[in-house]
Amino acid sequence: MRRTIYLNAGKKRGADGGRQAAIPFPTRPQTPVTDPKHARTAPAPATPPRTRFANQLRSWVSRHRSLALLASGFALAFLASFLYDLLRTDPVMITPGDVDLAVDKSIEEFASRPAATTAAYASVAPSVVRVRRMAADPLDETEIGVGTGVVIQQSGEILTNLHVVAGAERINVVFANGFETSAEVTGAQPENDLAVLTPEVIPEGLPPATLGSTADLRPGDPVVAVGHPFGIGPSASAGIVSGLRRSYTSFDGSALLDNLIQFDAAANPGNSGGPLVNRRGEVVGIVTSILNPTEDSVFVGIGFAVPIETAANAAGPNPF
Repeated sequence: MRRTIYLNAGKKRGADGGRQAAIPFPTRPQTPVTDPKHARTAPAPATPPRTRFANQLRSWVSRHRSLALLASGFALAFLASFLYDLLRTDPVMITPGDVDLAVDKSIEEFASRPAATTAAYASVAPSVVRVRRMAADPLDETEIGVGTGVVIQQSGEILTNLHVVAGAERINVVFANGFETSAEVTGAQPENDLAVLTPEVIPEGLPPATLGSTADLRPGDPVVAVGHPFGIGPSASAGIVSGLRRSYTSFDGSALLDNLIQFDAAANPGNSGGPLVNRRGEVVGIVTSILNPTEDSVFVGIGFAVPIETAANAAGPNPF
């Protein structure tokens, strides 16, 4: 029989020789084990009614897919029908009286609208000047010849015909606002019957005319000639472009003018040097002559103008 051996660390004698209680070894705290038979199960969280309804609806749809699709189609059709009835406007019945009123209103609006020629004239009129050939005597204010010019630069330069001012010892220009001042010839193109005048005094706020290219000008296009025929003016006459690139002998018969614009707007002595404008009010030419088959020097339906591309060269670099 084996003898039981006790470790000295288990029991220790006291100073009096007695025995002390055994000191147990330190142990790790143990988690109490709950008996499964007596453990309580925590209640599951309650499902919200809305989620429960959604789950039931998804379950029903999955079991009755065809019926759900049919019900969705009926619902969409009903919604579309409802929106159509909501947004639909009843058709307006138009009576003959309504048609008459609409026609009368359109005619009234058209009649009150300014014509294209009116707008074209209004656009260029502030830039048109009367060119007066004056008697040589400074004390004599007699006008011995009249023509027209147009301001083409902000600095006041005036474009006109050379034959209007050729040989004149005194030249006056009268602006659209009535202001009159003397002027002198500062440029000339005899081969194109053109001259440039520089006024002695330039009115404040003097507007230059707007120049327009003739590249898109065609026979039949409306044009307006503005000037002082027989000293009456400023006057406007409307017509069309009759032809392009015409040739004509100059006023004094000394030169042949080429590449001219032919037009049928009324022009007479005094219109020379005035602007020929398109329907936008842009200067496309300088009126230079009329065809005179008789000695009466009256307009017979054929006038000529120097294209502005050529005329503008007389006053400086071509702007086109």
